[in-house]
Amino acid sequence: MIWPPALLGDRPARIGPGRIILVVGPSGAGKDRLLTGARERLAGDSNYIFPRRVVTRAATEFEDHESLGEEAFDSAVAAGDFAFWWSAHGLRYGIPASIDAEICVGRNVICNTSRAIVPDLRNRYLRATVVLVTAPKAVLEARLAGRGRPSDGKSPERIPRAHMFDDTLRPDFIIENIDAPEIGIEILSEIVRGRRALSEFPAELLF
Repeated sequence: MIWPPALLGDRPARIGPGRIILVVGPSGAGKDRLLTGARERLAGDSNYIFPRRVVTRAATEFEDHESLGEEAFDSAVAAGDFAFWWSAHGLRYGIPASIDAEICVGRNVICNTSRAIVPDLRNRYLRATVVLVTAPKAVLEARLAGRGRPSDGKSPERIPRAHMFDDTLRPDFIIENIDAPEIGIEILSEIVRGRRALSEFPAELLF
């Protein structure tokens, strides 16, 4: 579920004029590392907002987020504290409702999001840009193995999901994150700043 059905009538159909940049991709692609780097590069510029996700899992060195238990997450959903939320891998993730106000005044919000809800978010926001961060299967497997995080599940069960949404995701940009992190960080930062022109699908492959 993306947001509570009871609140749909209280929300505008298309939220704008600011942009929402949805960074998506399979586990092990390195999304959080690129987001952290881009946030550091854009620090001090109030036009770019990098909200902290809320997750029903403790934060680790690989993922910085606010943690909530299941009951507290339920309470947050009921209170309308999330702009949208979803479930994946036995966990729940939420993006703070405050991003909608930022977008309404023209700011740009950049967040790590599930690929499964991208079609709904394209309908929810006036200007949604989708950035797919990915890597070859062997690289994804090696990165997941290196984490050793039990809540990630088994790599063979997670890796096939990397291509589940190829036909419906239709990203605006693809970053194949296989080189030094600084390269991907620079590319993502340029996309966020609007210095990379949107391309028609299939997306521009960036290295």
